Amino acid sequence: MNQHKTPTADKFRQQYDSMKADAQEWQKTWKELSRYIAPTRGFFDTDQANDGRKIDHRTLIDSDPLLAVEVLSAGMVSGLTNPSRSWFELTLSDGNLMKQSGVRNWLYEVRRRMEEVFSRSNLYHALHGFYQEISVFGTAAFLLEEDFERVISCRTFTAGEYVLGCNEKGQINSFGREFFMTPAQIAEKFGKENLPLQIRRAAEENRNGWFKVIHVIMPNENTDASKSDNLHMPYLSGYFTPEGKLLKCGGYHEFPVIAARWEVKNSSDIYGRGPGWKALGDVKMLQKMQKTKLIALDKNTNPPMMVSSNVQGEVNLLPGGLTRYNGTTDAAVKPAYQVPVDLNALEASIDKVKRTIQGQFFADVFLMLSAQNFTNMTATEVAERHQEKMLVLGPVLERLKNELLDPLIERTFAVMNRRGVIPLAPSEIQGADVKIQYVSMIAQAQKQGGMAAIHQGIAFAASLAQGNAEVLDKVDFDAALEEGLDLLGVPPVMLRSQEDTQKIRQQRAEAQALLAAQAAQQTVK
Repeated sequence: MNQHKTPTADKFRQQYDSMKADAQEWQKTWKELSRYIAPTRGFFDTDQANDGRKIDHRTLIDSDPLLAVEVLSAGMVSGLTNPSRSWFELTLSDGNLMKQSGVRNWLYEVRRRMEEVFSRSNLYHALHGFYQEISVFGTAAFLLEEDFERVISCRTFTAGEYVLGCNEKGQINSFGREFFMTPAQIAEKFGKENLPLQIRRAAEENRNGWFKVIHVIMPNENTDASKSDNLHMPYLSGYFTPEGKLLKCGGYHEFPVIAARWEVKNSSDIYGRGPGWKALGDVKMLQKMQKTKLIALDKNTNPPMMVSSNVQGEVNLLPGGLTRYNGTTDAAVKPAYQVPVDLNALEASIDKVKRTIQGQFFADVFLMLSAQNFTNMTATEVAERHQEKMLVLGPVLERLKNELLDPLIERTFAVMNRRGVIPLAPSEIQGADVKIQYVSMIAQAQKQGGMAAIHQGIAFAASLAQGNAEVLDKVDFDAALEEGLDLLGVPPVMLRSQEDTQKIRQQRAEAQALLAAQAAQQTVK
């Protein structure tokens, strides 16, 4: 029987070169986005490891676009994956099972432990950078690894540092990156015995310097669930040098890279386009307008001068300065031309462009409560306005749900299960399909239409009951309550089981019957 051989560096190289070729045309726009909107992000071929790149303040005069990115990323953290509150729930497709308190308690405990793992890891730090990347470049990715101490840990990436590949369904299933390590770091990670001669000598001599390493993760053609070694896992992982030396080969049970696109133009696009793509022209115009304003102000306060030939010595343009002049008719020193500056009109034009940029990055959505005056509104009206604004992000949430949130939770659950962190499930739900339900502020804003329908339906039934009370027999108020609490994101553990509810109602009915019987006896006496 033929044994499966360890993949060679050439196999990983072929996959990496293919993905890198697909990314070449995208990098042109990424570099512009990095220059004009995110100067501290992006890592491209000409960049050096550990190089403190300076911000080009000749290009970036106005910092409003950078602030808009910060507002959007912070708003996405608080509105979509807030670390200070629950943003997801675990449920079952079978509604009857969900009525059992043991099942609900197990799902609640699993979610609580997952939230604890998220908090102990660096996930929320990675998500903040993730939202910055996706808002500017349209694509973002981070690597979610198993960690012996914290269960999971995340390694973030920036545009130009990594490349992606998709399957025929348009789902991201391949990843590659180039990064730099010192000789000591390479020896520590891969072992000296696996290093090329040049790197091994540099490590033994404790020399400084940076060496490039390439990492590729791709689907495994030889997956075999009956074998436990990493070469038969669904995904292969390979580290190799640019010269073709394979440093390490491993595998993953799940695709470990969480990668998402803001939006894609068509199914063949590997990378996405985000708000930064749409705002780039406005950002360039804003910087140009600010330069024009500064030049106009400079010429107005310190205009170019014409000096008569009769002036003696140098012209003194300092306040109170004296310039000697041997003439009687022409002015000795005067402006070459006047630059009339309408500051109000110029500032109004600049403010209009700024508002456009803020709108592209949804800054107006997340700053709404602080930017508008709600002194004459009730709390309910403020909440409705807020929910209406948040609905703008609905399409984005759906894509992030499929490419960010679902893979994140599923990968974390699988890692925790392998580590024995997940409690033993009740026997009645063995093999049941666990669903993920999102209860973040943005997700709940999308569901408010359902809440309004419930309120309107109950009010309509109540109005009909005034004519005929029997119509209320048709309304399942328990179901309406459960649906409404579900839309509000209330934890299922707050609800009593169907059995407990029936017992309480039965006890109440018996108590009422007893009181009625006692009252009847007293009436007879």
